[in-house]
Amino acid sequence: MDRQARRASQEPGIRRAAVALALACHPQPTVAVTAISAGLAALAGLSVARGLLLVVAIFAGQLSIGWSNDSIDAARDRATERTDKPVARGAVTPRTAGVAALVALAVCVLASLALGRAAGLTSIVVVASGWAYNLGLKATAWSWLPYAVAFGVLPAVATLASPAPSWPAPWAMISGALFGVSAHLANVLPDLAGDAATGVRGLPHRLGARASAVGCTALLFAASMVIVFGSGAPLTAWRWAAAGVLGVVAVTAVVVGLRRPTSRGLFGLVIVVAVADLVLFATSGASLL
Repeated sequence: MDRQARRASQEPGIRRAAVALALACHPQPTVAVTAISAGLAALAGLSVARGLLLVVAIFAGQLSIGWSNDSIDAARDRATERTDKPVARGAVTPRTAGVAALVALAVCVLASLALGRAAGLTSIVVVASGWAYNLGLKATAWSWLPYAVAFGVLPAVATLASPAPSWPAPWAMISGALFGVSAHLANVLPDLAGDAATGVRGLPHRLGARASAVGCTALLFAASMVIVFGSGAPLTAWRWAAAGVLGVVAVTAVVVGLRRPTSRGLFGLVIVVAVADLVLFATSGASLL
């Protein structure tokens, strides 16, 4: 009876720790990148089984990046009173997040290599870029590089995992890299003051809030235009209309960015536009190859 009572008293604590760990993985970018990888798998014509394997690899990699980030930055996040970070507020320990990150990394590597050598190594490059950012590049002028590399090669994971492996068209990788740098600027903007207080000076910190907000929007629009006009799809009237709508969105985002440059809304905009561009591409009849 005592054992049962002890187990019952432990269950709420275990549930709370599990929820805290889930929130520590950076859910929004983790889900967004995983969803984009699923879309790329479909566009590359992968089978359901192979597409699921790719999604598992990318999802596990993103989990490892999120957990390692919060584990590595625990002291810095506590110093800036980041109550949105479960590790910083003590809901889960840095060690637990670190162990979870390593387990997820192992799953990512195994699932990646199961896709084949070329696709597997490319998937590992994606997750390695995230870890490189967490381990120090975030505090340098090269903070944008891991994002550019990871998002730039993400389409290649899908095309290299296909039955006839090949690299994606250059426009797909260029667009991905532009999206990546845009996402980096948007993701860092809300935390500029706290980062600066703890010695982190990446590219957005050097540019300043307003310049980063405008740069984020400009890169996002450029990435979209590469897809609209560079993918080889017929320039129908509705594609011109889509380009016009994206232009209006970009101008609106610049205005918002200049007024409230540290808003978290810009990162949400990057995700929404990325998904919209995937749909736009999927309905164009163009090819990733």
